[in-house]
Amino acid sequence: MKKKGLPKGVTLGSSNVLETAGQGALIPLYQTFQSAVNTKNSGSSTSQRIIWLHFGVNSGATRFAIEHQAVNEATFRCPDEMGWKPQKVPIIPSDGGISRVRETTLPVEEITKALAKEGYEVVTSDDAGRFVCNYVYYHSLRFAEQNGTQSLFVHVPLFLTIDEETQMQFAASLLEVLASLY
Repeated sequence: MKKKGLPKGVTLGSSNVLETAGQGALIPLYQTFQSAVNTKNSGSSTSQRIIWLHFGVNSGATRFAIEHQAVNEATFRCPDEMGWKPQKVPIIPSDGGISRVRETTLPVEEITKALAKEGYEVVTSDDAGRFVCNYVYYHSLRFAEQNGTQSLFVHVPLFLTIDEETQMQFAASLLEVLASLY
């Protein structure tokens, strides 16, 4: 982005790296959400559309995965960075059981096809896992639904699998595709 600039029609509100922790990531996550919603509601731009775009690493992946949904279940196979290891716990208890699913309102198939057309190894996915990525995505989808925004989560492989430069180009291309949708 620094080299080429942002795609036309895209404004980057903020960019944050969250702790690789379920509950430990919630305060900065919700502060970011609320800040953007407050800016939107202040009337600074009437045509502003907010899309929460999350990236998480899937160490076993060989390509990018655009996540269609998140599940209301936290079952961590190992402790997160803060030592939390929930098992079959609802992420949002008031949403019901661990089988509750929230889906993005963005056209995942269309986004994936557009990125594949640009030469990226990318697939759609209906399983964001049950670790921190799913945990954050579920909160994001719920907040987006409640506040008239949108959310998308992308799993990326390790830099050993797809180099950093290609991943940065992918992120820029994804922003271009998202901007072209509206």
